[in-house]
Amino acid sequence: MLRKTGTGTWLPAWVPESSGTLAILLMLCSVVQSLTGGYDGSMLNGLNILPVYKDYFNLTPATSGFNTGCVFIGGALGPIFAGVCADRFGRRPAIFYGSIITFIGIIIQAAAQNIAMFGIARIILGFGSQISGIGGGVYLSETFPSRWRAWGVGLLNDFYYVGALIAAGITLGTAQWQSTWAWRAPSLFQGIFSLMCILILPFIPESPRWLVHRELYEDARLSVAQTNSSGDIFDPVAVTVYKEILDTLEWEKKQGRTMSPKEIFKTPVARKRLLIGMSAGPFSCCVGNIIASYYLGPELETAGIKDPNDQLKANVVLNVWCLACALVGTHLAANWGRKPTAILSQCLLIICLFIIGGLSKIYADNENGASKSLIYGDVAVMFLFQGFYSIAWTPLLYLYPPEVMNFSIRANGLAFSTFGLSSLAVVLVFVMPIGLANLGYKMYFINGSWDIIILVLIAVFWVETKGKTLEEIDAIFEGEKHSNVPDVEKVRRGQETVDVQAVEKEIERDFSALKNEQYGDH
Repeated sequence: MLRKTGTGTWLPAWVPESSGTLAILLMLCSVVQSLTGGYDGSMLNGLNILPVYKDYFNLTPATSGFNTGCVFIGGALGPIFAGVCADRFGRRPAIFYGSIITFIGIIIQAAAQNIAMFGIARIILGFGSQISGIGGGVYLSETFPSRWRAWGVGLLNDFYYVGALIAAGITLGTAQWQSTWAWRAPSLFQGIFSLMCILILPFIPESPRWLVHRELYEDARLSVAQTNSSGDIFDPVAVTVYKEILDTLEWEKKQGRTMSPKEIFKTPVARKRLLIGMSAGPFSCCVGNIIASYYLGPELETAGIKDPNDQLKANVVLNVWCLACALVGTHLAANWGRKPTAILSQCLLIICLFIIGGLSKIYADNENGASKSLIYGDVAVMFLFQGFYSIAWTPLLYLYPPEVMNFSIRANGLAFSTFGLSSLAVVLVFVMPIGLANLGYKMYFINGSWDIIILVLIAVFWVETKGKTLEEIDAIFEGEKHSNVPDVEKVRRGQETVDVQAVEKEIERDFSALKNEQYGDH
């Protein structure tokens, strides 16, 4: 049974009554967002191996980097508008607009006649993907119940590898085609995921926090109840969540906090939350995965795997392995914590990079005399590296920033984090093929050295957010929780109780005081 639900936007919603069914739809929204990015990365990885693609554009290491890196130019431009779009028009419309723009970019990419057209298409694609991705990250973090948030938002990036696997399979299948459709067909197929996202949006509610900010209190309360208690607005958990949101956003309003992009720099606490939250983007970009994410072919060549078909098969196996590791990592983040998971992953990455660098050096010193065990060992550690990356950075990239940032800076803060990631990626994607060609194994040692610095920064500055609602995380930074109701998870587990009638009366008093205040202002 579907229930028409107010959204405060032009995009209507007919929401299932069951919270379980709604959680599945929210996860599907998360999944299809993830599929687009994963498909794109793996597709370019496959295309960069295909002779038909390289010959059509007459690619050199520089132009290959340009074709691949243009998506990050769009990715760097998208966040400039994404936060404002999500705050002003609503979380769901931001996802919709981003999906439409992404689809347009995909059509132009598939029809590309030269490098310029291909590059412009990828800029548009990257621009749209970031608007929908940032809108989706903020939306899902604000809408999922706290007990499911790690999985729901973690999947926003976990299924990157499902999209990557689909792309790897398709490019492997079209590799034998002796026409431009060998790369145009995989490009065109990418648009399916944007269409799937658009189809899901009418059946999920708007973010309750955005609705409260817009003073659409009844719609917000229904949204909370639909996600937490199958539409029962008097359920103790739903009442507790709703009261926390009301109290916290009212406190932010009294503090003079607005949705302006300037808010992310306005106070010392805002700057601290921004720096910690946004660090996930640049950190994930710098740890070394870009080499295998977009340039698996050249990386495998440094280890002696030079046949294009062998490289494409390795691409398929790699994505299956990374998906499994990402799901394990999401489980660890949900049950063990975000910070410990990141520290574990980072330690393993550092070890792998130095091992890969050492093995690649041995191979480079004597290519003709290198044993098969050396080659296979190098490839095995490369695969381990990508899996260890997936344990933390895949789920945390969109999960951690919106948890750390409060409502007034959440959308713009996540946009800033993504801008940092994309800006670095523009440089690294362009530099990596040149670096691999000129420095070879030394690139791994350089990367491993700066990963040690990232590990220290995480250990010293990151905070733990596991098991808390977005409002309860305020206590870590502000020194206090801004609502007098018990913590939601304690209520859910029966460790504390809530007097629903007393809370209802308190909400009514707060609304009466608010109306009197507004009346007095007029």
